[in-house]
Amino acid sequence: MAVEDGSMLAARDARAAAQQRVGDALEARVLEPSPPAVVDGNWFADDPVAIDSASGRPVVSPVPGADVTWETWLRDHPEDASWVAARWLGAYRRLPRPPATLPETRLALHRVAVYVVSPARRRVNGKLGLRWTFGGIGTPFFGDDEQVRIAGTHLVRQRAGSAWAAAIGTLGHAAAFVLDGPPDVEWAEPFDVPPAGNPDDELRVDTEAAGFLANWYGFAYSVLEWLRAEPESTETSRVQLWPEHFDAAFDSLPGAGRATFGASPGDAAIDAPYLYVLPADFDAVRESDVWNADTFNGAVLRIPELVAAPDQRAEALTFFRCCRDVLRALGG
Repeated sequence: MAVEDGSMLAARDARAAAQQRVGDALEARVLEPSPPAVVDGNWFADDPVAIDSASGRPVVSPVPGADVTWETWLRDHPEDASWVAARWLGAYRRLPRPPATLPETRLALHRVAVYVVSPARRRVNGKLGLRWTFGGIGTPFFGDDEQVRIAGTHLVRQRAGSAWAAAIGTLGHAAAFVLDGPPDVEWAEPFDVPPAGNPDDELRVDTEAAGFLANWYGFAYSVLEWLRAEPESTETSRVQLWPEHFDAAFDSLPGAGRATFGASPGDAAIDAPYLYVLPADFDAVRESDVWNADTFNGAVLRIPELVAAPDQRAEALTFFRCCRDVLRALGG
């Protein structure tokens, strides 16, 4: 089984790589999917942060509730700070302001996610959802321990411990590399997704913008999984990256009806990354002044406020917790 060689284009087993770092005394948890493929249950995917320990060993995890967090583990292993930071497990880096090339790159990678990456998984088990992966986004493992992911400006296909990479060129070339055929446009028709366009047109993917998006989703997963693990977040779903909307989110039932807590890289209404909370029953909670969004019925924290904060993760968690507290109070 391949673990990883430090390259985002190599075959990866994120949990096994983390296990090598911590040794036999602890059981490691990460934010990325890992093999083997899950073939039963509702999700057909692993839950990388789940803290149950089959071995009985203490668990080191990026979320609260485990025996040890990666941040705590780093106190005795400062030499591993860069490795941990690159995987958004701890030693958290700051997000920069998004580059000017982000909108064009976001649209290109959104098209790849919708018409190429997600269909690779859907054809095997019917599931659409993606996750943050090292250097970008990708599927959970499926089939013969397969994964398809966007890593920077490349596509990676992994199967049974081997990986193949190709630069993202046109949508047609991407589909031929991943799907062995044309882009899968049929599944996307009912959803609000970007048009497939001409599959022979070059996709404009800027290296800096692709790197920003990878870190945006890594940041988002580090925050959302932490929030999801808190006891106040009840009846939660998985944190999934939905290809049709291109945002990472989970649902919770904190009190006054179900709500979605998420992170978007920007869209037609708000053309820059933002965090959001979307109550399912807005009429039940509308009297609170936390609902500051002007393009939907909910709350928003925009990227300028986030990047300016002294502690960006604390700012994000405070935003989400404030909205959650309002929902809990109104549902009490």
